Amino acid sequence: MNKVRDHSVKQKNPTRKSRSGPGPGPGSSLKDLHRHNGLNKIEIFSSLTEAELHQVRDQVTIKKFKKNDIILREENTNEYMYIILEGEAKVVQVTDEGKEIIVTMHKMGDFFGELSLIDGRTAPATVTAIKDSVTAIISKRDFYSLLYGQKKVLDNLLHILSSRLREAWKRIQLLNFNNASQRVKMLLIMLSETYGIETPTGTELNIKLIHQDIADMTGLTRETVTRVLDKWQKTGEITVLKNKHIMLRPEFESISF
Repeated sequence: MNKVRDHSVKQKNPTRKSRSGPGPGPGSSLKDLHRHNGLNKIEIFSSLTEAELHQVRDQVTIKKFKKNDIILREENTNEYMYIILEGEAKVVQVTDEGKEIIVTMHKMGDFFGELSLIDGRTAPATVTAIKDSVTAIISKRDFYSLLYGQKKVLDNLLHILSSRLREAWKRIQLLNFNNASQRVKMLLIMLSETYGIETPTGTELNIKLIHQDIADMTGLTRETVTRVLDKWQKTGEITVLKNKHIMLRPEFESISF
């Protein structure tokens, strides 16, 4: 397992960080972010007008994380919400036996930490950067200021949390399957809803997945996942591309068990 470095935010100084690496530096305003990516690409802000986005900018600071840095540790009492501006992160829980389970993956525009701000409880899982990442950080006070001051932000938040709840139901259903192939198929279909890019030859999952990642998300062993994927590659239902993305061929949907 890769060595994980703990760079989760210290509560008294959320922006203390080296200036090396890609993207806006720590303490940068969202004015820099607007030039860099555009706030309208962030789902929770996607319906705001330019004037409304301008009001958001002063309430956010920027922090960078290196690959394998811990952004938010499980059981921390969190005072911030994080939005991924660049990079990706995984949300992980560890079982009593020490097995790592990937609860979900976060991509650019996703956010996390909001549950602790809403209910005051500790973080339910550890969030780790899986590549160099840039995050926007919003304090609890500014989080509520945005919710109460921008109704569209509240509406977007409710919509996103509802979608996450539905995804959680699907994951519970996935783990109830006894058949390993069913678990892997359902996971890939779920990932296609978030990362799928339609191409003339099928649906490309725009996320790098190693077999261990899939195993961690399905509760299977890496060897079992390898056996399932190898079978589907031989029969043409999927193709693993050179960039480690998985292409779901049209035949993939018709796989039966």
